[in-house]
Amino acid sequence: MKSESLFLAVVVLGLISWSCNKNQSLNTSANPVTLKSALTSGISELTAAVNTISSSSGYQVLSGPTDLTTKSAVISPLDTVTHSILLADIAGVYDYKASAVTKGHPSILQFFTKTAANTQMIVRLPEEKVNASRTLLRYTPSDTLLTNNYVVTLSDYEYNFKYFVNWNYKMASSIKIKDVDAGVLSIQSSNSTASGYQFASKFVFPSGYVTKCQYTSGDTAISDYAITNGTKTLYEEKYTAVKSSSDLKHRETSFSLTIGNILITRSLGKGQSLDSAKVYVGGVLQLNSKVELVDKTTDTTDKCVTNQKRELKITFDDGTTSTFTELAGTVITDISSLFTSMRQVYFATSIIDWIAWDIFINN
Repeated sequence: MKSESLFLAVVVLGLISWSCNKNQSLNTSANPVTLKSALTSGISELTAAVNTISSSSGYQVLSGPTDLTTKSAVISPLDTVTHSILLADIAGVYDYKASAVTKGHPSILQFFTKTAANTQMIVRLPEEKVNASRTLLRYTPSDTLLTNNYVVTLSDYEYNFKYFVNWNYKMASSIKIKDVDAGVLSIQSSNSTASGYQFASKFVFPSGYVTKCQYTSGDTAISDYAITNGTKTLYEEKYTAVKSSSDLKHRETSFSLTIGNILITRSLGKGQSLDSAKVYVGGVLQLNSKVELVDKTTDTTDKCVTNQKRELKITFDDGTTSTFTELAGTVITDISSLFTSMRQVYFATSIIDWIAWDIFINN
């Protein structure tokens, strides 16, 4: 009897456990993550990432002064030769040295002295000259007290150009500020009559965050902006527009925006017209939610939320509506500023290009 009672007790406990697990499973599937909660979570994580990036020394590299541009002599239009400046041509250690003497046409080499040989190009200057770029080529007696604590190390450099119409440019550099790693910056750009303008940049922050942007003009115009952390994509927006021989303007062919585990996408459907936007949470199509893309410009290229040329109007499962800007708050403005900086002239690389150009001219 005791054995039978024990057996019955085990069976009953097993049935109760199975019933509880079944109900728990049903409750989980009946209450999936909603679009609203997923979006709130994604924006929160994105905001934390952007705040970390914005407060880093690496952000200083991206958002620094943009008033310094490469100084160059005029090349004759009759010059049809393709010129090249390679890393080997400019390799060495260059230290900033305050100089009160200016001879002839201002040359940046009057303020930078090659102090050692190196297979890479290493440029060292005071952080104060970076933060107040207009003083770079302006001498004051206190400059002699400054320390060259802003260091740019180039591991790759190639600049091919032809009368400044066609060019192909790439560089990769690491930056240290006061002996602290600020990040790794890489840039590629090109321009040609056949392919149009192409630009891509990537910045790897010591914290692990990576920002990338890409822009391509020409018959197929592509924009891509992304913020990642390891293998996780926190934010990515892609836009593609195509121009054919029969079109006067580019026509959008695809758009997507990823925020955490949310994907909003729109592409061409039947009849070559754009379908309604679809929204997925964790790969699951949301049937009771709606996203409307609202354009804020008549531009036909680079029409993105990132550069605030597009807005998203979201209708959630419960019938409430909101715009992406309302939900995201200031983070979308911060993202816009971040990627604007990534596509503008970088102060540090402008110095590199200027030194490279003056070496090229003098040789």
